[in-house]
Amino acid sequence: MIKEKLNERILTPQEVRTILKTDNKEIVELCKKAAIRPRKNAKGHTYFSYDEVKNLRKVQAQVHSAVTNPVTTRVPAGVGASSGNAAIRSVLAGLQDLENKLSDRIARVIDEKLEGMDDVVVELIRCKTDNETLKQKIVDLNKEVYQLKNELNSYKPVGLGFYKKKEVYVWE
Repeated sequence: MIKEKLNERILTPQEVRTILKTDNKEIVELCKKAAIRPRKNAKGHTYFSYDEVKNLRKVQAQVHSAVTNPVTTRVPAGVGASSGNAAIRSVLAGLQDLENKLSDRIARVIDEKLEGMDDVVVELIRCKTDNETLKQKIVDLNKEVYQLKNELNSYKPVGLGFYKKKEVYVWE
């Protein structure tokens, strides 16, 4: 009777996290490995049965034991341990050499691509400076054009091609 109640008992994801002492991501991974699909109640809330949590705990123990006790490779009979170590060293040396060659080649390509960038940056700065200088000249010329237009408008025709300068009051 008690065993049936335990099997029928439902556990929320929060309770499962507490029991397994893990996070949701690992629970999802454990469910995939144990082929367990969490069920949903009428309200749409996820729940697990007691048996499912027991299975998840077993799978978790297997995963953790596999991590703490990694599989060791066996050297075939007739081959000494020193030749196995030499082969591993040879492979590691080859990988190290490959890594060095790749990094050198990548560095060389990047240097070639960026070689002309210094000149471009200097030219860009020079152009920006010239642009600012020209903008200031435009502002100065606009001021001068405004003053000359005011000066020109101060002359009024009198007749017979003569012009008389009208007094312009400048507020200073």
